[in-house]
Amino acid sequence: MPIRAILTDIEGTTSSISFVKDVLFPYARRMLPGFVEARGNDPEVRRWLDAVAAQNGGLCDDRMTVEVLQGWIDEDRKHTALKALQGMLWADGYRNADFTAHIYADAAEALREWHDAGIPLYVYSSGSVPAQRLFFGHSSAGDLTGLFSGWFDTEVGGKREAASYQGIAEAVGAKPGDILFLSDIVEELDAAREAGLQTVLLDRREDYPTERSGEATHGHRRVETFADIGV
Repeated sequence: MPIRAILTDIEGTTSSISFVKDVLFPYARRMLPGFVEARGNDPEVRRWLDAVAAQNGGLCDDRMTVEVLQGWIDEDRKHTALKALQGMLWADGYRNADFTAHIYADAAEALREWHDAGIPLYVYSSGSVPAQRLFFGHSSAGDLTGLFSGWFDTEVGGKREAASYQGIAEAVGAKPGDILFLSDIVEELDAAREAGLQTVLLDRREDYPTERSGEATHGHRRVETFADIGV
């Protein structure tokens, strides 16, 4: 089937899992208390802190809210409030050049080639849209934000829910069957396939030392690099 748009995950797909786990998450956890103390009264920051407090029985102290958020970071919880606050923290880190986002060289090359070929590219990640823009704007391959036509996060729905991919297809104005979704998570690919999208499993040795094959692929086409996708 022809591919008229490509939707890609980030962590484990375009970029290493270790960068997120070993650099971004610890940075957010470490900087969160000072960030909340300094900017806790900013309306956008307050909005998310209050949402977390309300969800946890009405926490009366920001320090308690920070502890909850740090626990969520440790759990890698996919919560919209946490992702929004992490995005703000990472923005500071990128601006201060505390780190640069990791991008696999094969991913950067393929994304540029697909963009130059006129294929619209989109991102769908559990990280907030602002965090996604920061990630690709401060990558090891340079500023790649100009390659993408749109960005999606969990506000469109969970990544393991078929309805999320149907919503994305509607938003980009493409038939589900004309969209290729790239991810390292088979359950996400299952949901995308259920919605009618084409799928490819990224199974990078750097992120998954033990090759996933046979039943472990859930029937999705498996590749180890973007160069193997063959769009």
